[in-house]
Amino acid sequence: MQAIIYDFLFIITSLFILFKVIGYGIYEIKEMKNKVGGITVITFSTLVVIFFIIMIILK
Repeated sequence: MQAIIYDFLFIITSLFILFKVIGYGIYEIKEMKNKVGGITVITFSTLVVIFFIIMIILK
């Protein structure tokens, strides 16, 4: 039971951080006119969170 709670907390925390990073990526694209940097940040962080969630589920 305790492991399920920790897994859920890790997933919620990682999704919260993902939304913050997506916000930063949008800021990079809109305000700094850095499309490549913003898209790279959003893509890389999304992939990391997806693989993290897969590893949590498969463990």
